[in-house]
Amino acid sequence: MPPAAPPRARRPVHGGGPPRNGPRRRRRSPADDPRFRLRLAWVMLAALLLVAGAKLVVVQTVQAGTLTADAEKQRASRIVIPAERGAITDRDGNVLAFSTESKALVTNPRLIDRDRGAEAPAYKDAMAEAVAGVTGGDVDELKRALAADRGYVVLATAVDPAPARDLRERFPEIAEEGREARQYPGGTLASNVVGAATWSADAQKLVGRIGLESADDDVLAGQDGFQIADTAEGSRTVIPGSVRQEQAAVSGSDVQLTLDSDLQFQVQRMLAEHAAASGARSGSAVVLDRESGEVLALADNTSFDPANLLEADPATLGNKAVTTPFEPGSVNKVVAMAAALEAGVAKPDDVLEVPGSIEVADRTIRDAWQHGLDRYTLTGVLAKSSNVGTLMTAQKVGEDGFSDMMDKLGVGQRTGVGLPGESAGTVPSRATWSGSTFGNLPIGQGLSMTVLQMAGMYQAVANDGLRIPPRIVASTTGADGVRVPTEAPEPVRAMSPETAAELRTMLTAVTQDERGQAGTGPAAAVPGYEVAGKTGTAQQVDPETGAYSRSLYWITFAGMLPAQDPRFVVGIMLDAPQGGTSAAPLFHDIASYLAQRDRIPVQNEPPRVQTLQILP
Repeated sequence: MPPAAPPRARRPVHGGGPPRNGPRRRRRSPADDPRFRLRLAWVMLAALLLVAGAKLVVVQTVQAGTLTADAEKQRASRIVIPAERGAITDRDGNVLAFSTESKALVTNPRLIDRDRGAEAPAYKDAMAEAVAGVTGGDVDELKRALAADRGYVVLATAVDPAPARDLRERFPEIAEEGREARQYPGGTLASNVVGAATWSADAQKLVGRIGLESADDDVLAGQDGFQIADTAEGSRTVIPGSVRQEQAAVSGSDVQLTLDSDLQFQVQRMLAEHAAASGARSGSAVVLDRESGEVLALADNTSFDPANLLEADPATLGNKAVTTPFEPGSVNKVVAMAAALEAGVAKPDDVLEVPGSIEVADRTIRDAWQHGLDRYTLTGVLAKSSNVGTLMTAQKVGEDGFSDMMDKLGVGQRTGVGLPGESAGTVPSRATWSGSTFGNLPIGQGLSMTVLQMAGMYQAVANDGLRIPPRIVASTTGADGVRVPTEAPEPVRAMSPETAAELRTMLTAVTQDERGQAGTGPAAAVPGYEVAGKTGTAQQVDPETGAYSRSLYWITFAGMLPAQDPRFVVGIMLDAPQGGTSAAPLFHDIASYLAQRDRIPVQNEPPRVQTLQILP
């Protein structure tokens, strides 16, 4: 039997001796390798850039709409704080224009779509109908605006605070913006003078559009303030506590006019009625205070409601009394008479041998009625409105003397009344006069003037020869409450007091109505008072022929009451009334109202009868 194998030595489980091949060497970690660490850093950087790029793509595409909407919810804005616009009043403080608090209603259609989902279209329609019902707006137009993909829509520009609050309670998506609304309590009263101001979305305030609202816009508007603050989504509503910077607004100044509201109302009414009855295309009238030259009334036969400017007929928006000149006709004959009396070349009782026509250069000028060689006093020449007698008198004065008197009476010059668009009229420069020019100007042809200029001429006669250029702004009162009167215009000495008194007496003959000694304007007479004035009838140029028309006329009247100690001066123009109707009856109506309203004492003695014509 073979011998048994020796037993195998056991391998220690937990140590117990060195390994068979001696002691082990520790392996190096990859983290210990600098090159490995560098490669790992590059990989991590690339991963970060990849993640950032992916996030940027998501922000710019998938999340763009949501993030934009969130950004709109709160952002810094410069909010204009409109200054309160000043009021416009008449001479007695009666308010013609003032501002009140108003609200603009705005909303964000995108926000409604997001929050209301499938209900948004019906909700928007209900909103449009509710707003239109309160404001009178166009419901279809509101629906179209709300259906558009827009973040800001103005639903109404001027809503009273109470109904605005009710709409907001029904439709929380509606926001308010504070605004001013311009109020005109007199409606059409003096609208051609006052004009209108409306809200400007660009300026974020009321802006004068026409009339004094425009001419004095800087004075009335004041100085706007501002806020730098965060605004709520879809509106200019300031988020509380977010104001960064603020400057207070300075209110505009109040403007007081020289107008008398009661007189203005009556003149507008009478002028409109007379123009309509006579078939005139248009008409204008002005009443001046004799001593100060202040404009007490200034009217056109048509007017407009400044609270509804967009609905007004464009033909009614102007102020023809200061912007639209016309040929004055015979009212201009007072220039030749004043120049002759002032130069001492004629006297009121001088007797002139007046033929039926006169040659001036290459022209033959006739009187309005046919006659042979008649004998008229200088007063009769004026009262009968003889073209021939007037030119004979002007020739005694000479061209230079006549031109100088026109300048002194303000003919061809803007009055500076303070209203926009004032015309200076037209007068040929002295250097351009031809021989026939002096056959036109003394009888009121070949030149033009406004009703205000015409009244200004007669104000000089009424005021003892001292012409005071008319003004319509009496004063301004600033935000500090300080009243600043308008600077008085520089007076112009047009003629001596003696000449003016003689002229007034001569002009009373125009309204007398004695057998054989009647003037051209007895319809202007006012019982109990002596009235001084002058009629005018000027042919208009026919646009088709370029010659003077035989059917179209400017009808004028300028006069004063009472004649010897005038209180008021009235100027009237009617454009192309049918049949050449006189403006004297309208003067009578206005003068009668003035006499009664101001309780002008009645003259005890009857007006003197002046000799106009030496009868055979």
